[in-house]
Amino acid sequence: MEFKARTLNQIAKMICGDIKDNQISYFTYRSSFYLTEFFGDADTEFVHDGSTRPKWVAEVLSEILKEPSNSHDMPSEAFCRVIQVLMDQSNSFNEDKKRLNALEELNNALFRENFEAFYGEDKKCYIKHIPSQKILKPSASPHRPFSTAETKRREILIKYLDECSEDNLIEEILLPLFRQLGFYKISVAGHKDKSLEYGKDIWMKFILPTQHWLYFGIQVKKGKLDAAGMTKGSNANISEIHNQVLMMLGHEIFDPEIGKKVLVDHAFIVAGGEITKSAKNWLGGKLDTSKRSQILFMDRDDILNQFIVNNLPLPTSSLPPESFIEPDDLPF
Repeated sequence: MEFKARTLNQIAKMICGDIKDNQISYFTYRSSFYLTEFFGDADTEFVHDGSTRPKWVAEVLSEILKEPSNSHDMPSEAFCRVIQVLMDQSNSFNEDKKRLNALEELNNALFRENFEAFYGEDKKCYIKHIPSQKILKPSASPHRPFSTAETKRREILIKYLDECSEDNLIEEILLPLFRQLGFYKISVAGHKDKSLEYGKDIWMKFILPTQHWLYFGIQVKKGKLDAAGMTKGSNANISEIHNQVLMMLGHEIFDPEIGKKVLVDHAFIVAGGEITKSAKNWLGGKLDTSKRSQILFMDRDDILNQFIVNNLPLPTSSLPPESFIEPDDLPF
């Protein structure tokens, strides 16, 4: 990815902390030694060579933007780390800890590139791609240990999943999550006209590094999926899901961006509750070898872990007021 030279020069001056035309600076001044330290804090290995500081920093930023990215329309993770070091709230200068003036100055540069910086609930600065609303964040394993604050957010989300409807699960949890994970053209079939779904609650597509597209259909169930003889309460029977998955894989969807119909490459089975091992084994036994590789599972734990590590905002609907934790109350 490339940014305009003007944008790079503006961000470089913020990193250097140079004073502009006797105006108040909201960024700490950094000499040669501290510029090297700055980029070291961002987990890069750039060492200032003694040349003009803003020019050197702009060249470094250009190199960082050329590094591989998980998405063709997002900068590299190293660029995200640079922004987080630059906007660390503990480094506030000539303003309060929220750094609203520094944030505004940074966004004046980033808006030119269709990006916006903002502070998350963890008080770290992130970058959002305005057209797609995707958020650039350093990758994190969904299986890592959670902090105390993340554990509290996870508990709130568990309570929400216990109480929300299937439509809420789709609209307020899955859509933001899949959008953040890099999927495109996420379309919801809805529940008003079941005849139009063909076994799909959501369809979406994902671009490969080779610029080829893969299409995904998603069948969503709010509760637990098991291999019991019949559906009971909020628990869904896997045999019913089996029929819906076969419809999903057998019916074409129309992609308006290319103007033609395509088949779904993979089917996601997403449950707001547990998908039991017996349910997965039952479905695996019913599908032939070619179909088996097309089925992906995602249960409650997967949803919770991915939602938390990607630091997505918690849904606000259907939650009692006492369940909310204000960001300032979190123990960072």
